[in-house]
Amino acid sequence: MAAVLDTRFDIAPFDAPLGAAITGLDLSVPLSQEDFALIHRAHLDHHVLVFRDQHITPAQQVAFSRRFGPLQIHVLRQFQLPTQPEVLIISNVKENGQPLGLGDAGHFWHSDLSYKTVPSLGSMLHAQELPQDGGDTLFANQHLAWDQLPGYLRRAIDGRSAEHSYLAKYAELQKRSPWRPDLTRAQIDEVRPAVHPVVRTHPETGRRALFVSEHFTTRVIGLPDSDSRALLDELFAFSTRPAFIYRHQWQARDMVFWDNRSVMHLAAGCPEHQRRLLYRSTIEGNAPF
Repeated sequence: MAAVLDTRFDIAPFDAPLGAAITGLDLSVPLSQEDFALIHRAHLDHHVLVFRDQHITPAQQVAFSRRFGPLQIHVLRQFQLPTQPEVLIISNVKENGQPLGLGDAGHFWHSDLSYKTVPSLGSMLHAQELPQDGGDTLFANQHLAWDQLPGYLRRAIDGRSAEHSYLAKYAELQKRSPWRPDLTRAQIDEVRPAVHPVVRTHPETGRRALFVSEHFTTRVIGLPDSDSRALLDELFAFSTRPAFIYRHQWQARDMVFWDNRSVMHLAAGCPEHQRRLLYRSTIEGNAPF
């Protein structure tokens, strides 16, 4: 697809299964309705938008995020940005012996907040400090995964739903990281498992996409445990094939906006001693159908 040129900014698709870079746009200035419509359309078309060189405040990030819908607050409120509670701090930085933010976010492939009854429309992640080595984020196009899914797998998941649970990998993540906090009873009650279709329909484009992930999906409803596990393992492996993936190498002040209805993502990790700090805002979506 050719780049879309505009007198105000440029939308240039990546040579990848998804994604586009937006340059020449200053998000510290409120967008006109016309420009917002162009961004909205590009997000639907490309699923991941990379806004280059954005010198914006957390409040400006939140204001731009709200143009797409109400915002969702992550259950780990201890990692909220104190001055802007809609922002989740993603960071490996420690201050006074305590983590500044969620340091192991994105360790497994997932779609943000799929464990909620109303999952996320999309997330915005704005780079504040980046490591010298690593720190990439991978995105997998789940529309392509559905389009290319073998017939026997399509038949196996036809009409089926699956359970998503925030707690699915939580204990494992705690074993990997001493910094991941214990959950209170109130937090556990806030993230009770949700059931969603294995294949969801995008509410704005009508395209179908796989909607299961190794991080949050625990079982396929109505199947014996062994059959459910085998089916999910096949879907997890297929949905993250290299042919579906764009690997984002962060640049200073990038803000990345991805569609959780269309993609999954994974954090590649970086050396623990190299500082990484990003601010995430998350937009509420709709109940999958």
